[in-house]
Amino acid sequence: MIPRHVASAPGAHGLRAVPAARPPASRVVLSVACALSTACAGAALYLLPAAPASAQAAPTQPYPNRPLRFVVPFTPGGSNDIFGRIVGQRLSESLGQPVLIDNRPGAGGLLGAGIVAKAPPDGYNLMIHSTSFTTNVAIQSKVPFDPFRDIAPVTRLGMGALMITVSAEFPAKTMQELIALARAKPGSLNYGSSGSGGVNHLATEVLNRMAKVQTVHVPYKGIGPALIDLMGGQIQFLLSGIPNVMPQVKSGRVRALAVSTPVRSPFVPDVPTIAESGVPGYAAVLWWGLFAPGGTPKPIIDRLNAETVKVLQTAEMRERLAAEGAEPAGTTPEEFTRIVRDEILFWRKVAREAGIRPD
Repeated sequence: MIPRHVASAPGAHGLRAVPAARPPASRVVLSVACALSTACAGAALYLLPAAPASAQAAPTQPYPNRPLRFVVPFTPGGSNDIFGRIVGQRLSESLGQPVLIDNRPGAGGLLGAGIVAKAPPDGYNLMIHSTSFTTNVAIQSKVPFDPFRDIAPVTRLGMGALMITVSAEFPAKTMQELIALARAKPGSLNYGSSGSGGVNHLATEVLNRMAKVQTVHVPYKGIGPALIDLMGGQIQFLLSGIPNVMPQVKSGRVRALAVSTPVRSPFVPDVPTIAESGVPGYAAVLWWGLFAPGGTPKPIIDRLNAETVKVLQTAEMRERLAAEGAEPAGTTPEEFTRIVRDEILFWRKVAREAGIRPD
């Protein structure tokens, strides 16, 4: 769902112009015309008051002195796109430059990541991505860039939990009971995922190993079809993002058993963690983050980090991210680099041991 503050309407060649907050009447509003330009296809623009002409023309103007682009490697309307729009709008106000949202879906997010990996390392071509960046890189035998060298993590933006759900008719009322059923009848329970090699697939395989159970993976093309089959009894449990299943949990059609994070989620505080429900040490965290091309100068990385983290600390940002089941979770570039590196190596090990291949 696209936030209410974003009014997106397709135009020529997919151009979507998205205005930011209305500037004061005394300020000049930037106007953009890029009809018939393929470079503008699929892009959304946050409009800000234009800088004075003298400042725009000065070649020695400090960074940034022209519009920035956020490459979102998925279609509009998903969580990555929403994060890009929310953060992009506020960051544009903080930096004093427009931010273009450029949706480049394909190859599970690797197409857009490859665009940024090969972009000039000047701080004007950035990427919004999520945990799926590390899982997709981990399971692919060939990636068209070096994820450690060619992509520079700037900051984590937010983090959230996955949640184990079963249908209302399923006999297990707790996570402990689900594990007991799986142990009693190895291979008899099916679980769904949004696709082979996705984070909910890999995270469930980790759960299988740590809980010492055998369950059968059923991949779907998205969480929606998996949720329908969960309620219909074709699969017995599902590990997915909280916003994906909360309407069904509230309606009583599915039952929440546990969340994947090390501590309980503030969005479902009465739902225990998997770790406290019989699988000690288990943890799987969803996150979203901001990236730059590898080799981007450290002063630019540090500026982007400082401005973005400052934006994340506002009450407005906390409220907006909560709608996506996420909490603001800014980091230093060094911390985020470690998180990304460790996850890629971890998911590679999981995929190798489980024999997981991309669809």
